[in-house]
Amino acid sequence: MTLEQQLEKLAKLGLTLNEGVTIDDLLYSFDREDYEKKPFDLILSMLGSCVQREPWGRLISDRVWSFDTECIYQTGDYARIVKKLCSLANKPDLINGLKDFVDIEEREAWLKYRINGKHYGWTIYVNDDWADTLTLSYVMDRIESDGFHFYYKDSGQAMILFYLHEIAAFQINQLSGNILQRIT
Repeated sequence: MTLEQQLEKLAKLGLTLNEGVTIDDLLYSFDREDYEKKPFDLILSMLGSCVQREPWGRLISDRVWSFDTECIYQTGDYARIVKKLCSLANKPDLINGLKDFVDIEEREAWLKYRINGKHYGWTIYVNDDWADTLTLSYVMDRIESDGFHFYYKDSGQAMILFYLHEIAAFQINQLSGNILQRIT
């Protein structure tokens, strides 16, 4: 299956390239054969990346995020992650009163926020600079609604995150040989 055919099928399922991102941008990072030898594997990973040439800082798709889980250094890091999860779900204003605290040396961290007036608070497990993905899964669970869920594609220390309707995720898994896993 050609790269163009893969992108066309993914676009029908809600995963599109951002405006201004082209096939040439994708081919700058990898050869066409790399995308086409195992359809959907590489392109699903690349959708969560930035274009690797000028102009710098362009996300390939706002619908996918390559989340490097070795990213916790200070207070504000969990708040940044939660904001990105809300953005990925196209719900930037869902969470209010977002606060976190991180002290890696003292092995203390917490996260607090409100959704629709209801308060949530979590004590975060500290493991050096690794994100507590269990606590983040609780946050994701509160963001999910209307048949949309968070899914991931394993990528070593990173995970490629998607916020998709369950039907779209099922169809992507049919196309890709079950690459996506639901976060539970």
